[in-house]
Amino acid sequence: MSRAFVNEDAGGGAPRRDYGLPERDEASFDAAAAAALLEGARSGETASAEEATGYYWGEPRLHEHVRRILARARREGDDRLEQLAERFLR
Repeated sequence: MSRAFVNEDAGGGAPRRDYGLPERDEASFDAAAAAALLEGARSGETASAEEATGYYWGEPRLHEHVRRILARARREGDDRLEQLAERFLR
């Protein structure tokens, strides 16, 4: 699967910021990871978000959560988040 925004993410290493994720074994982790990946992409830090969540861009396991974020973005008129969520789901 291809990764989005790779050039903006050059550098690697540890996550650049704290994504405020719950513990990986908590039920809310996947929803938080989906949001973190989208917000990381919004700020040009996709690789950092991938490192923090352990998921790659487009991870099918997160599609349900991204669809909910997409619906919210459309309701709230957040065009950039809508665009990112649609790309994630491709």
